[in-house]
Amino acid sequence: MNKKITLALAGLVSLAVSGVAGAVDTRARFMAANCSYCHGPNGKSHGAIPSLAGLEPGYFVDQMKAFRDGSRPATVMKKHAAGYTDAEFEALAKYFASIK
Repeated sequence: MNKKITLALAGLVSLAVSGVAGAVDTRARFMAANCSYCHGPNGKSHGAIPSLAGLEPGYFVDQMKAFRDGSRPATVMKKHAAGYTDAEFEALAKYFASIK
């Protein structure tokens, strides 16, 4: 294979990988929009409700699972958490952890 074809293929692979990563980020951002009403834009609360921005991902996931299974009492969060899968908790956790 010549050098130009190899470089072109490498560029296409790079674009494909970044496109997949962008799609995951876009989906997480879309899901996180549901949190903004109470937790503030980008998870930065200005009130009594905790901020989600900058949380350690493992902590976020553990808390969401606890809301979902009822081991952490909550009025509204149990209903919200019930609508998400573990993979979606992970995606949300990464999204909020990336916000400083």
